[in-house]
Amino acid sequence: MPTSVENARHEWEHGYRRLEASRGDRDAHARLLVQVEAITDELRRRLGGTFTLAELTEAYGGAERWVRDVVAERAPVKNWPRTLATAEDAAFHLYQRGAVDYAP
Repeated sequence: MPTSVENARHEWEHGYRRLEASRGDRDAHARLLVQVEAITDELRRRLGGTFTLAELTEAYGGAERWVRDVVAERAPVKNWPRTLATAEDAAFHLYQRGAVDYAP
């Protein structure tokens, strides 16, 4: 079942809040940022610079299939499987700002 843009954005916002909450633990936050960067790089490769929120939401619907592989290969930081959902949602949250139809 496809995820609606509104529901996806809600999930992304929660992931971003968890990322921001991790600032209290400098090491944990740094590890999350490495994961977010790897996921964001892959989003850039998959979607390019011109995309809509609907296209990003579609990518999010299938992200479980590729995010784990990307992080395992490019950002296998300590305890990475535990923080994967937060990194994924935060990366999508940040990347959405580049959508042609983005509005806060």
